[in-house]
Amino acid sequence: MKAVYKTNINCSGCVASVSPGLNKLDNVDEWKVDLEHPDRLLHVELDDDNTAVVEQTVKEAGFEIESV
Repeated sequence: MKAVYKTNINCSGCVASVSPGLNKLDNVDEWKVDLEHPDRLLHVELDDDNTAVVEQTVKEAGFEIESV
């Protein structure tokens, strides 16, 4: 399953802050943040439909996240 989120992750330092949490999620196969897009889109490849863990992980890292 693909999921796309609008975030306020706006630099490589922010990506580094959220990386450990997203990398340890079992259901996330791949993810990337489009820092060039005005909405700083987070693209996530999941192997199930549990998007809540992605949202919670990003919020716990101190960032805003909203499904697009």
